[in-house]
Formats: sequence, structure tokens, C-alpha cells
Amino acid sequence: MTRIGVSCRLLSSLPAFVWLVTSMVALAACGTPSTDANDLQGPLVLYSGRREALIQPLIDRFQAEHPGLEVALKAGDNIELANALLEEAGNPQADVFLTTEILTVEHLFQQGVLAPYDSVYAEVIPASYRQAESGWTPLTLRARVLMINTDLVSQDQAPASILDLSNPEWLGRVAAAGSTNGSMQAHVAALRQLLGDASTEAWLQGLIENQVTFFASHTDVRKAVGSGEFAIGLVNHYYYYLQAAEGSPVGVIYPDQGPDEIGLVVNASSIGLVTGARHPAVARAWIDFLLSEGQQLFAELNYEYPIDSTVPLREGVHPLDDLHIAEVDLAEAVRDLGGTLDMIDRVGVP
Repeated sequence: MTRIGVSCRLLSSLPAFVWLVTSMVALAACGTPSTDANDLQGPLVLYSGRREALIQPLIDRFQAEHPGLEVALKAGDNIELANALLEEAGNPQADVFLTTEILTVEHLFQQGVLAPYDSVYAEVIPASYRQAESGWTPLTLRARVLMINTDLVSQDQAPASILDLSNPEWLGRVAAAGSTNGSMQAHVAALRQLLGDASTEAWLQGLIENQVTFFASHTDVRKAVGSGEFAIGLVNHYYYYLQAAEGSPVGVIYPDQGPDEIGLVVNASSIGLVTGARHPAVARAWIDFLLSEGQQLFAELNYEYPIDSTVPLREGVHPLDDLHIAEVDLAEAVRDLGGTLDMIDRVGVP
């Protein structure tokens, strides 16, 4: 099973973060969106860190509403696409960048690669998930959970906290996504804020010492747990539902729910408008679509939590409103991504 080493981590060839306020970009990029089919001149060039199978149904629906509009999709690894956007900054090839977390889009916005866009549908976004300058748009929420193989461990036996994954009883029985995975990076960034650097680094070191197996993707993790190769997987919540839908003997733990525990860590998928996009009107219309009609598709197709809380969840998905959610300042958590990556590298997470 292929694993990606930390040498390929996000923007590793670049200097540490330079947090610049790009007022010229903001003035050029903000404006009133146009979603009239007659105004949309494509093609829409979409760079997507989400797999093609997950994004293509939304593209199909969008094109059905705008007959004749072409969409050029480039799907791949978040890190590789982010680096491509940086390299292309002087001659942008993409119109929008859709990603599975918020670390890369925040960095790209601060580098001037992404431009502000305040969608007419932005009112559906909870204040706690909004980027202060509308530098990127959150689309869905994904909770960090423990998926278990119920043939190997019962719900009662399973760890109640992610901090328990380093306990000796789970030696060699846990799988997780590795250092280059955006959701894993965001999780570590959140833990640094919740636990402090020393405790977070000790937790990561405990995972290494407990022989946690790190995979390139969460899909690898869910399949390995589903097949019984591992008892526990640290994943985004919807991977459990996807694996359960395949008939695997799996269960889910929403961790850290005790009154003195940190709570459930929740991250967001997101999209950003590329600065200097060749087709800005269609790019804005696409973002508007994902914040409106696309919300129900995200829920139905991939068991995600729509950023619009009024949109019904797919049947069987545990709602977030009765869970203890970790209090994380997302903007603060991503601000020191360089420090998070340095910690992951220092510990030696594959």
C-alpha cells in the first residue's frame, strides 16, 4: 500500500508562511455574482482535491442548469494542486480550487493566489466557519471520528478518546492517514490549540511508538478497517458511513464527549476563487451553486454535514447538534501551519 512521505508535504519547497494582506487582490476580486446562464462564458476550469467520483455528480447537475457550459476538471492531491496554483500564479490556469480542508486555501489566500468572494448565499455559513475576508468559502463539515471493526472490538471496548490511541492495548491495531493528508494536518493544528504543543507532540509520538500504520488516504484506512486488517481507524465521519454502506462490520465512535474532554474536532471542506481567473463569472456561479443546491447533494452523495444547517442530513447520519464540539478558532489553528508541519516532521509521522 503506497504511502507518501513528509518530504512531499504541503508546499515543502517554499519558505515558511508570509502572512500578507493583499488589498489589491480584494478590490479586484469582490463583486456581485452573476448566475444568469446567458452571462456564463466558460469553460469552468476546476482544480479539485476531492476525488472525481465525488465531485462529478455536482458538475453534472450544474451543467444541466447551464446547457452547453463546459467544465474542465483536474482532480488530484490537494498538495500537488496547491503547488500547481502557486507555480501558475503569474498565468492562472484554474478558475476555482476545491479542497477537502481549510489549511491549503488559507495559505493560498494569504499568498494572493486566491481572491475574496462574498457569495450571495454566504449567509448560510455559520460565523465560526467564515473566513474573515471571504478569502475562501466553506462548503461542508466533517467530524474526526474513530471507525471500528466490530468483529475485532465492541463499542464498549473501543477507546472513547483519540488520546487513547497511544494506549498499549491498541499496539499495532490502529490505522490513520499520514502526514501529507490535509485532514490529518488540520487535526494536528486543532490539537495544538486545544492541548498545547507539548501534549500534541507527545500524542503524535505515542502513535509512532504504538505502531500506528499511516496510509496515503482515508479511503485506504476505511478499507483496511472494514476488511479486518485493523481494529480502529482515525477518519472523517463519512468514511465510516461509506464503509458501512459496503456491508462491512464497522461501527463509529464520536470521541472525547466527556465533560472534561476536548470534544469532537470538526474540519471543513472549502473552495476558493483563483486570483486572475479567466472565467470569474462562471466560477462565482459554481460557488453559489455549491452553497445552495449543492448542499443537499453533498449530504446525499457523501454523508457530509452541509455548511447550511437547515439542509437535512442523509438518513442515519448522527447530527452534530447533540455532540460536544471542540472549541477551535479555525483561523488561529491554520495561521501557524508551518509550525504544525514542522511538528509532524519532527516526530516522524510517515
